[in-house]
Amino acid sequence: MLTETDLALVNALQVSPRAPWSLIGRALGVGPVTVARHWDRLVERRAAWLTAYPGHAVGGQLVFAFVQVDCAPGEAVRVARRAAADPHAVAVDYVAGPCDLMLHLVTADLAAVSRYVVERLSGLPGVLAARTLVAPHLYTEGSRWQVRAISSTQRDTLTAARPAPGMAPRFGELDRALLLALGENARATHTELAERLGVGASTVRRHLSAALEGGVIRLRCEIARSWSPAPVTMLLWLRVPPDQLEGAARRLGRFPEVRMCAAVSGTANLLVGVWLRSPGEAVGLEGEMVGKLSRLEIVDRAVTLRAVKLGGCLLDERGRISGRVPMDFWADV
Repeated sequence: MLTETDLALVNALQVSPRAPWSLIGRALGVGPVTVARHWDRLVERRAAWLTAYPGHAVGGQLVFAFVQVDCAPGEAVRVARRAAADPHAVAVDYVAGPCDLMLHLVTADLAAVSRYVVERLSGLPGVLAARTLVAPHLYTEGSRWQVRAISSTQRDTLTAARPAPGMAPRFGELDRALLLALGENARATHTELAERLGVGASTVRRHLSAALEGGVIRLRCEIARSWSPAPVTMLLWLRVPPDQLEGAARRLGRFPEVRMCAAVSGTANLLVGVWLRSPGEAVGLEGEMVGKLSRLEIVDRAVTLRAVKLGGCLLDERGRISGRVPMDFWADV
């Protein structure tokens, strides 16, 4: 487990990923040099990291899908590692449930989903079958989940100077390049990003501010699952009446354990990802969900045995970051 100081720093960066160390230090009651060194130690231990991905303002231009993969005996982890090397596979999990692997795909269009599953994934040695669930709407995504290790006063200190949300700018090639650069170093300075992209620092500052305020780019601070206060990942396939789908998704998104909630095609019409302190917590959580949504039916469930990839980052067997795959969802499949 990480210390309370570690968790407070992670939480501060979840609230404001690019906040100056001086502001984070003031919120946590330590000096900026101390807090920067503490973060560097977490990064060196591969216990926490920052990443970047397209925000909700770009989500309508992309296609989200989940793929359930059945593998030959003994081949699941090998297939998972091959699949994780692809930029379109945002997350890859080896699970105990209705399949061996769960892949979260993001592509530019439905045709790319088809090409990926039929021509690339299904042809991997060890893959026996693949079933695709298209997700027409992603109601809740990973950045909402936080470790909740700082007080409301500390949170207010971090958000006081944050600009108000703005209009989403048009997502262009410079924004795509900026997104990929931030995926490698989300706290890179404007000057560093300008040198990387070959443009002026003022251009970077303007585009980045507009992209963050308009929800075009989202930044996220992740934590190694084995050291997290909620190390267990579980997926729930749920079914609700179609006319109650929107309301049910909103209510489920309010559960603090819920990290992801998406509408999906198939027998179940909602797929929910939760992070729990132990497998036993699932029983109480499921009961609470059904209690608040009387017409909700739990169709199936899966527990992650090993997370191979999360948010474009490759993970080792303890859930620590071991590499990055650029999340270039517009690349050819």
